Amino acid sequence: MAYNPFLNFCQVLDRAADIVGMKASDYEILKHPERELKVALPIRMDDGRLEVFEGYRVQHSSQRGPCKGGVRYHPDVNIDEVKALAAWMTFKCAIVNIPYGGGKGGIKVDPAKLSTAELERLTRRYTAQILPVIGPQQDIPAPDVGTNAQTMDWMMDTYSMMKGHAVPGVVTGKHIEVGGSLGRTEATGRGIMIITRLAAESRQLSRPTVAIQGAGNVGSISAKLISEKLGYTVVALSDVSGGVYCESGLNIPEILAFVSKKQFLKDYSAPGVTHVSNEQLLTLNADILIPAALENQITADIAAKTGAKMIIEAANGPTSADADEILARRGITVYPDILSNAGGVVVSYFEWAQNLQSLYWEEDDVNRMLEKVMVRSYNDVKKTSEEHGVSLRLGAYITALKRLTGAAKLRGIFP
Repeated sequence: MAYNPFLNFCQVLDRAADIVGMKASDYEILKHPERELKVALPIRMDDGRLEVFEGYRVQHSSQRGPCKGGVRYHPDVNIDEVKALAAWMTFKCAIVNIPYGGGKGGIKVDPAKLSTAELERLTRRYTAQILPVIGPQQDIPAPDVGTNAQTMDWMMDTYSMMKGHAVPGVVTGKHIEVGGSLGRTEATGRGIMIITRLAAESRQLSRPTVAIQGAGNVGSISAKLISEKLGYTVVALSDVSGGVYCESGLNIPEILAFVSKKQFLKDYSAPGVTHVSNEQLLTLNADILIPAALENQITADIAAKTGAKMIIEAANGPTSADADEILARRGITVYPDILSNAGGVVVSYFEWAQNLQSLYWEEDDVNRMLEKVMVRSYNDVKKTSEEHGVSLRLGAYITALKRLTGAAKLRGIFP
């Protein structure tokens, strides 16, 4: 049976509810996204031909506020993936206790194969097609895999043109010049750094070794901050072409400069550096493993072979349900995605709040508030995990589940 991330979400949800003795009727609604939209996106390509792309926007829950979640451009995008990502966003927002529900969007496309002009036309068409269901009080998109600040600028401009006035709060992750927040680009990676620090301190590791799968925005910034701010030794880093490993530690500034020139890590070389595959990186004997690529990377087979003591999930859904059980049996602590990578949505919330008030914060204020939210959320999840004698993932799900079902009971069912 093919891996279905939404079913994986539902399995963990059932386990969390069972632990706290919650009736199925209390949380059944969370297995059903509120709205699923599929759109056809006809685009005139640069060579004059017409190509039709497939896009989605899923709103999982608005019980605790407007839906919030990124837009992914990737050839493997499908409805089950988008549903899962939206559901994880619902739980992520509940864990960090910000007034959002979960949403997610995506287009089935390889953005590397499109010109800038084609990407702009695709983004504007997608925005026009989902426009009836998005808005600052309804559903607020943000960047994800394959998208960036420029994508959000185009989305914001398209929405604003349709409304007849500037609406910066319709998306987050924009450039500073058009209403973005200082610290937003680094937010997910900074959140990963904070959780990595707390995880290392919990095991009394003063200078642990770290392996990071993924050199995109999240992976590269995590590598930079973990090595620069924490002084930990990053021994491995990878991108889609493969990875590099050095037992004594990689030169992260040099590698990131190399990657920034759109060069692949398979072409990087330096004294003491060897090349590894993405799968080999996941099984290295590093103290901390940070999967920062796509979902379903840590399978049962990888879980049985990994040499990590702890796993900090920077990607969404990188660990399968059966792999979780194996890791637990092996005593490997997993810091779940819905806690670890929440830094992005936290600072997106800050950006949205700034947009609504037309009042902008200094970067130090953004980072200080992010630190406060991440530490508080870590402590909430850890406390719940210890109270019920369960993994941090189940502790995170239980924490979120209680907040979500509490809100649902207070609001009731309409009509």
